Amino acid sequence: MSEQYILGIDEGSQSAKIQIFDTKGNIVCEGKHPLKPYDLPKPGYVEHPGDDWWEAICAAGKKCMAAFKGDPKDIKGIGLCTIRYCRAYLDENCMLAQPALSWMDVRVSAPYVHENPKVRYIVASSGYITFRLTGEKKDSAGIYEGGWPVDVDTWDWSEDPAAYEECGMPRDMLFDLVKPGDILGYVTDEAAEATGFPAGVPVVATANDKAVEGLGTGCVGDDTVCLSLGTYTVAMMEGKEFLRDTEYTWPKFSCVPGKYLYDTWGIRRGMWTVSWFRDILGDGYAAEAEAKGLAPERMLDMEAEQVPVGSDGLMTVLDWLPWVDARYKKGIMIGFDGRHTRGHIHRSILEAVALTLKKYIFDMTNEIGVDIKQVIVTGGGASGDLFMQIIADVLDIPTVRNEVSGAAGLGAAICAAVAAGIYPTFDDAVSGMVRVSDRFEPIEENVSLYNKVYPIYWDITNHTDEILKKTYEIFE
Repeated sequence: MSEQYILGIDEGSQSAKIQIFDTKGNIVCEGKHPLKPYDLPKPGYVEHPGDDWWEAICAAGKKCMAAFKGDPKDIKGIGLCTIRYCRAYLDENCMLAQPALSWMDVRVSAPYVHENPKVRYIVASSGYITFRLTGEKKDSAGIYEGGWPVDVDTWDWSEDPAAYEECGMPRDMLFDLVKPGDILGYVTDEAAEATGFPAGVPVVATANDKAVEGLGTGCVGDDTVCLSLGTYTVAMMEGKEFLRDTEYTWPKFSCVPGKYLYDTWGIRRGMWTVSWFRDILGDGYAAEAEAKGLAPERMLDMEAEQVPVGSDGLMTVLDWLPWVDARYKKGIMIGFDGRHTRGHIHRSILEAVALTLKKYIFDMTNEIGVDIKQVIVTGGGASGDLFMQIIADVLDIPTVRNEVSGAAGLGAAICAAVAAGIYPTFDDAVSGMVRVSDRFEPIEENVSLYNKVYPIYWDITNHTDEILKKTYEIFE
């Protein structure tokens, strides 16, 4: 009897990744292709150039399928996960009528204004990719949140006319919705030729990218939090109801119909800041790392490992991309002296991510009345032992990473495995496909120092905001 496989699509802010898994959750092969740099036509506008979403998936798909040694007929389903909060404007043929908007674009948080007569449909990123793959005008309810006329209780479009007036989107401009785990359609011959995926394979709905990551980490129950270390860095946990009137907890759709995902506040350019620092070190640093047989990130980690806990007083505030209602905020590094090196700066950025998320996590858990006993970390940053230990020490909670660190692809595959009948339930699929690889326990003396730093860290912006408001008037 031949093996069965599931394909997961994970298109994020910086790249499209295609992975093929076996039924035990092992990665069989993968392909990755970067997205192009954003177009920035004016302050606050962040657009994807050309047909970047689709082209990246096609390129990554062909790379993945070229590496696949099995029989394409044994691929039983494709789980589709794309970045949330994006928006695409489509013409009557469901092709892009104008550039797609990144989640960082200020217009995605504003009501739609119909200014382009070519626009016939308004969809999230997954709706556009669904059409390109299947020819169906369908999308997952799980990706629609924040600014869309969706009913969070029925997981469908609202029946209240006021909801459409508020967001500026009439119902006939929206695709039909299905629930996560349902089939959106089947790969067309045209899409098969463009991507390398086998024609006729079912494409399965997932949810927003963070919910898919949460599922792929096995983050279930009310005592476990998942940290997603991405361009948008956030913590999340499973919820059983859609909470209302919360200040620190953001309820979203889960990948499991009937359940919800609770988000904390997030860092809008979290792990991006790590990449930013690496890149500004220049080609010389990259060449030095290559000569030593290391990735630049690993060499930075090695330098930071020699730096004392707390980075000798260097502290970083991660406002490299502030929220729309506080656009005067900027990134800050404070506390420099002659001791500080590249390793100090790198470690300070990692500590800033952990210190920021600590507040966001405990704001959420205190608000909903739960105690966290374990933290699961996913994303590229989870591969570094230094960062994992920093997170455990700052939070003072045992922290684990899984065998598959990029969990969105696995979460998408889990949805497809359930839809294909490989597993009868989501719980069964998680049990069969998700495994922990490493565990990090808090170190008492490090916990003690971070507890002293924590209130000081969160007092910084009380003193710098007024200065930044003044400089914003000059430089924006």
